[in-house]
Amino acid sequence: MKSNQTRKEFIRNLSIIAGATAIPGSLFASCGNAPGSNMKLGLVTYNWGKDWDIPTIIKNCSETNILGVELRVDHAHGVNYDMSAAQRAEVKKQFDDSPIEIVGMGTNEEYHSADPAKVKAAIENTKKWLHLSKDTGGSGVKVKPNGFPEGVAKEKTLEQIGKSLNDLGKYALDMGQQLRLEVHGRETQQVPNIKKIMEYVENKGATVCWNCNDQDLDGQGLEYNFNSVKDRFGDTCHIRELNVGDYPYQQLMDLFVKIDYPGWILLECRTKPEDLVAALHEQYKVWQTMVASAQAKL
Repeated sequence: MKSNQTRKEFIRNLSIIAGATAIPGSLFASCGNAPGSNMKLGLVTYNWGKDWDIPTIIKNCSETNILGVELRVDHAHGVNYDMSAAQRAEVKKQFDDSPIEIVGMGTNEEYHSADPAKVKAAIENTKKWLHLSKDTGGSGVKVKPNGFPEGVAKEKTLEQIGKSLNDLGKYALDMGQQLRLEVHGRETQQVPNIKKIMEYVENKGATVCWNCNDQDLDGQGLEYNFNSVKDRFGDTCHIRELNVGDYPYQQLMDLFVKIDYPGWILLECRTKPEDLVAALHEQYKVWQTMVASAQAKL
């Protein structure tokens, strides 16, 4: 296992060095070991990559310096919790023998329902996804809130989600895994509601996955909302295309660099370009430039 890890790190470092030529010389020279240097760009197989099998994911990500992948479940890669032990081991081996890391599983498990049976089922399914992540070499599982049920006090729902995450966070920690709460859902995606949910979590096994929603700018703005939950961030953040729309991605990268965030910035793209590999190349270059620009401001 250790030799596989060493080989992976060696290949990954070569890929990063090769990709570094995309940064303008003056900006690259300013990076060095500056805060934010440990951030990595990865991919969520949500739209881009949803039709790729594992060899294609590895090939395309390797070619574009996208060195980590959150596998959105129920897509063409076929990595699901009903896999046998041998199948899980084969998935792990394919990634171990490549520069690409499984960052984890992207699930639709949610805990806001007014039906206790549905919440219980979601919790049990989450445990299955955590085991799958561990067995295939991943480090965690993405879950989400998805709104408020009618006829239930919002505070009660936030408490229910938070307590579910608290229990699952303990379970994840015991396995060496991480639960990642995507900032998601109608109203629940408002950052003050995410902050309230996390007040019920008394361990570091359940974390926040920033999701780049327009609601991030509500109230006192992006920086205030970011700072209100930054201490609960896990290993992942979701972004859309960095050069599409008017979300203030440069400001976001400035904030991540400022806190020396060491995790994965994962592309969860929405557009449908004809050439996905070229699109990934483009996003990698834009991201490099944004990070270098943020570092140059320090």
